[in-house]
Amino acid sequence: MNPPYKPTLPESRFPIVIIGTGGIVKDAHLPAYRLAGFPVDTLMNRTRERAQSLATEFGVKKVFTTVAEAVANAPREAIFDLALPASMFAETLRQLPDGAHVLIQKPMGETLEQAREILAVCREKKLHAAINCQLRFAPFVMAARHLINTGVIGELTDMEMRLTCYTPWHLFPFVYGLPRMEILYHSVHYVDLIRSFLGQPRGVQALTLPHPNSPKLSSTRSAIILNFASGVRATITTNHDHNFGARHQESYLKWEGTKGAIWARVGLLMDYPKGVGDVFEYCVREDGREPEWKTVALEGSWFPEAFVGTMASVQRHQEGSDATMPSSVEDVIHTMEVVEAAYLASERGGISPETLK
Repeated sequence: MNPPYKPTLPESRFPIVIIGTGGIVKDAHLPAYRLAGFPVDTLMNRTRERAQSLATEFGVKKVFTTVAEAVANAPREAIFDLALPASMFAETLRQLPDGAHVLIQKPMGETLEQAREILAVCREKKLHAAINCQLRFAPFVMAARHLINTGVIGELTDMEMRLTCYTPWHLFPFVYGLPRMEILYHSVHYVDLIRSFLGQPRGVQALTLPHPNSPKLSSTRSAIILNFASGVRATITTNHDHNFGARHQESYLKWEGTKGAIWARVGLLMDYPKGVGDVFEYCVREDGREPEWKTVALEGSWFPEAFVGTMASVQRHQEGSDATMPSSVEDVIHTMEVVEAAYLASERGGISPETLK
């Protein structure tokens, strides 16, 4: 079985104006857009040298140092791609043309309050805005979704993300000193992904912690349990400080159902940013036979291919091919509610056994 795993591309191609040129733009946005044939019209960054360097590398003709300049010189049907620190989204969105299509890097703000402000600005300006929750479009996720939606593994009973690795946070220096880090800037991917399969949980339990070897980071390890009325078990466990070599590192997503299971290695996160390659396997139980795991070869990975999917959804919405965008701000606001609930649950610390004496 070879499940489909690539996003549907738009028939038209609309020019893209990228605001912010950090590492994620160099490593994922620009390579993905080149891969898909999406034309990048403009790069904007406060440090012109940074933007100009990427413009030269990727053949982008226009470079500006302010949002106002980028907007004033944008083509009429431009899609704006915001790749800025989350705290800057609302003020930047206010400068965009009313009714524009926008792709906003995750997370949707650094707090639920900021997320609600972003949603309010988008509604006020009638922006067609989506959040770049690109993990939804990773090849191994799209393949898994097809198998689940077509009933191959039966009724979904369990979904798990487990990460035990060493993450080089120095590649993302803006996260140092933030009061919220791991769930907000990393596990938010998995919270959003689980929501895309199971909907909104009715309860959240969580613990997020710092590590002595990463004193400048507010948290690098998290454990999250999402409680669904359907009875599906959904868990997220992350440890970014496993700095003991590759032997026992783990990075996988797993789906279990009443008839089978799916396991996908998220290879990008091991030896990041080089990665070790993804693996996609599934197993279907058959009466009288031992379970047999089958491996399916998938082209591409989370970076950069998944970034094609999020931009394609915005492009298709602009051309009228799709009525909705899967990761619209109207949907992802609920991901941010789960993130907020996880932080509150961690702060409250659970039930102390001492209270039971």
